[in-house]
Amino acid sequence: MIRTGGAGRYAPRVRTPVVVGLVVLAGVVAVVSPAAPFLARYGTLPRKAEGPVNLVLAGVDVEYNESAPVWPYPAQPESYRGRTDTIMLAQAWPDGRVNLLSIPRDSWVNMPKSGWGKINGANRSGGPEGLMRAVQDLTGLPVDGYALLSLNAVPALTDAAGGVTVDVGQAMKYDDNAGNLHIDLKPGRQRLNGEQMVGFLRFRHDNLGDIGRIGRQQQFVGALGAQVRNPLNAWRLPLMVAAVDRNMKSNLTRAQVAALMGAGLSGVKIGTHQVPGTFGYRGAASVWEVDRAALNALVAREFRDPNDPRSLGVAVVNTDAPDGSARRLKERLEGLGYANVWIVNEPRGPAKTTASGAAAARVLRDVGFGTVSDQPLASGADVTVRLGSDTPAP
Repeated sequence: MIRTGGAGRYAPRVRTPVVVGLVVLAGVVAVVSPAAPFLARYGTLPRKAEGPVNLVLAGVDVEYNESAPVWPYPAQPESYRGRTDTIMLAQAWPDGRVNLLSIPRDSWVNMPKSGWGKINGANRSGGPEGLMRAVQDLTGLPVDGYALLSLNAVPALTDAAGGVTVDVGQAMKYDDNAGNLHIDLKPGRQRLNGEQMVGFLRFRHDNLGDIGRIGRQQQFVGALGAQVRNPLNAWRLPLMVAAVDRNMKSNLTRAQVAALMGAGLSGVKIGTHQVPGTFGYRGAASVWEVDRAALNALVAREFRDPNDPRSLGVAVVNTDAPDGSARRLKERLEGLGYANVWIVNEPRGPAKTTASGAAAARVLRDVGFGTVSDQPLASGADVTVRLGSDTPAP
């Protein structure tokens, strides 16, 4: 006890370990607090998922108010409804592997509702769900969710990381007064701040155009990942989470966040890939003509999950079900993330619902009824579902 004055008056001794503990706790709170909004929304414990999580990551272009009486036109409030300047499919496996597939913004694809066009217009015409579907149709992979990033995400994330070190391969000089973009970078390995990183990633004035930008985007992701893995930078992680969270629109669920956290605990190992193709023209527009055969081979080699039935080719046959049942099942499976479902016509006759193929039982879980059979598969199908009289009426 510590004597404080008159007889018999003592104050309790404040023990050093208690003081140290309070200081450490205050420090932890100070470090973690920037990520509090994210934790409040997604607070969950890491878990090991059964398979990979596939997400579309996209950077949304700034849209300007062209009716404003001033020039340069001011940027409109971020609505995440514009064209996507950067598009990646990110696949996170439970063992920490992360496969990134960069999709050139000018890739010529058949988009839901709007038809053929550049994939960077999918978000504008169909919203995030339209972008997810366009990526799913292009790759044949089920897409579980999306994260749209505003233009402010890159500088905020870079500054929160304390800058990111990259190799600037050439002198980059460009000024766009209307877009308030000013790039002035010298060649060489250097640590860039947020504003400089935006210029590094957006520069297009070389012979490679968007393909050169993809290479720099992948370099940025790899360099940032290396910094995140450094234990000395652990204190920056909440700052980085907060920087992304306040510049992101996403439909991520708690379960998906838990799976991503579980993958991260295994040690992140990033592999980068690009949709193969060549430059081409559609009318007067310059586009990226996707090499479908090469893309299918890449997906099968690096991204395909053999245990996920949503990656399989599923043929649906209406054998003895109410009219329209095959179409309704196709739409339902596609809504669940099945990327390759089609309808096949066969002779009709009395039958119950069956599914054939090695993964028939897995697919029937999503169909909701039916039994496994050894009937022949429809041409090109991994699983064939034949709808019978036990199919529920709409």
